[in-house]
Amino acid sequence: QVQLVESGGGLVQAGDSLRLSCAASGLTFSNYAMAWFRQAPGKEREFVARIEWSGGNTYGRTFYADSVQGRFSISRDNAKNTMYVQMNSLKPDDTAVYYCAASRYHTNIYLPGSYDYWGQGTQVTGSS
Repeated sequence: QVQLVESGGGLVQAGDSLRLSCAASGLTFSNYAMAWFRQAPGKEREFVARIEWSGGNTYGRTFYADSVQGRFSISRDNAKNTMYVQMNSLKPDDTAVYYCAASRYHTNIYLPGSYDYWGQGTQVTGSS
């Protein structure tokens, strides 16, 4: 079965950097767009970033939420079936559980319901 496993979360100070990883198995990784979402306590799950699948006219294209644009960078290594997000200049507002997700299609990319598979999440806690 499909498994997405996040890692790399932790406690960070404001201004620190952190890299999260998402290891995928049970699917043809290169055929899926991959994304990061996050959910803070008491809030809805929100889109963070997405990287398109390795084919078609959107090959490798990336998308970011306004709140992380310029600070976060998403990437993927298809040879390792792994996606990453490099998070720089972290803020207390970045505190959340971060989830990776996989989608076969390019529709409503900012909505959680558009994703087929999800990981269990990894906690990122930022302090000032």
